[in-house]
Amino acid sequence: MIDSKDALRERLLVVLEKKNHWAWPAFANGRVPLPNLLPHFQQEWAVYVRDFPVMLARVLGHAPPASVCAALAENIYEEQTGGISKSAPHPELFLRMMEGCGFSRAQFENVTLLPSAAAYRAFLDRASWSTPWIVGAAALTLFVEGSANERRELAAQHKPAAAGEITKAILRHPLARFHGVAPTALELVRVHKLVEGGHRTDAWEMVLGYVTTETEPMVEKALSEALSRWLAFRDDVARACGIDEKLAAK
Repeated sequence: MIDSKDALRERLLVVLEKKNHWAWPAFANGRVPLPNLLPHFQQEWAVYVRDFPVMLARVLGHAPPASVCAALAENIYEEQTGGISKSAPHPELFLRMMEGCGFSRAQFENVTLLPSAAAYRAFLDRASWSTPWIVGAAALTLFVEGSANERRELAAQHKPAAAGEITKAILRHPLARFHGVAPTALELVRVHKLVEGGHRTDAWEMVLGYVTTETEPMVEKALSEALSRWLAFRDDVARACGIDEKLAAK
């Protein structure tokens, strides 16, 4: 018999709370010049932003239970078309944000992955291609779409973000606040605020609702591996952006 679902949820939340890299303060507080952030955005684009709906579709292709299929299909629809938020495909919104930063679309073609970025991407590919489906679902919807603030965000899901709150969040975003990127270029931030709450609920329900004695350790292992590979990926990105621990600690 598997452990209590609440106990498993707590262990997975503890993993997500460690999704917090030492270099983040330098990014979040505007201490890295905007041109130096290009490797950060290029690596995120090539590792998961560009292909995220495809990865979700792989999990859907394993034919999970009907309720999971519905949740994944809705997520894919929004990611690939922007149909729910009435915007545009999320990869397209990302590129528009990059243009707002002064980068060209050509700079996101044929990106060469840093070594640990390639290893993280290989892990995401393995998880999404392989069975059982719940491993890929956990890696993608819990870890990739989740954050160190998951516990707080889950607690606030019953309070949909108001338009004014979303506007404030956009203006507080480091690209707008420190680098002068026009709020209109940050449509992706608005869309995430609009739709991600529902996706977070779906993510936890599909994993906790269908985990079994056999798959529970697989899910925990997948999140632990995702964390270790993500941290190494962020180490490489920080170095590529010229960030060291001294700068991050300022």
